[in-house]
Amino acid sequence: MSNPIVRSALFVPGSRPERFGKALASGADAVIVDFEDAVEEPLKRQARDNLGQFLDSQPQVRLWVRVNAPEHAEHAADLAFCKRHAGVVGILLPKVESAAQVATVAATGKQIWPIIESARGLLALAEIARAPAVQRLSFGGLDLALDLNLSSGSAAAQFALDQARLALILHSRAAGLVAPLDGVHPAIDDPQGLRASIRHAYEMGFGGALCIHPKQVPVIHQALAPSAEDLAWAQRVVDAGSHGAGAYQIDGQMVDAPVLLRAQRLLALNP
Repeated sequence: MSNPIVRSALFVPGSRPERFGKALASGADAVIVDFEDAVEEPLKRQARDNLGQFLDSQPQVRLWVRVNAPEHAEHAADLAFCKRHAGVVGILLPKVESAAQVATVAATGKQIWPIIESARGLLALAEIARAPAVQRLSFGGLDLALDLNLSSGSAAAQFALDQARLALILHSRAAGLVAPLDGVHPAIDDPQGLRASIRHAYEMGFGGALCIHPKQVPVIHQALAPSAEDLAWAQRVVDAGSHGAGAYQIDGQMVDAPVLLRAQRLLALNP
């Protein structure tokens, strides 16, 4: 299973096919065509038709799909669609609450990003993280806040959500998954707030974030970009490590395997 660096994962509504190409040209590391929250109920089937026509006309395209939740009437049809199309490389599974739900999606042969957005999902994290075909976890903070009856924007709500974020980090590491993705920042015209939230999540151990508008993509990438000083340090560490020494010194500090890994991760964030 490949584990690409994903800093930004951009949603585009399945009901807006004129935006598919724009999303793919946005510079986002992954594009997610949304069949769920961004699509009105009467347009669910049309969203599949829209994406099917687009993929048929552009066979080189590779993207992700957020299917409707396991209990939704269109869930099975969404999975069948994804299984048929080579252009769909993976599936975001919303409102996941059990490994059995993940296993159903794994039958498509696609990689899976479960979205943790309920109390039941949090309590089932251990089994969800180890379910077949799961590549990374993602965080649905807005829905989780609603499910937990948190007071949006309060310090107490932030504290509770950070406990949930920590749970995703711990279970991702324990299951050998790629670093999880944080949830969307809903204010499109708030680059400072977006940057602050991305840095906060990154410093907790997240690898990137879901987003809802192309203008958020460069803000996320800039927030995650290592400084020139950090990159220079990381390059010196990696260059010195190429000689095969088990432990060595750089700038007067001891370098061992964990420090080398940190340097490699910093360089990977600067594609």
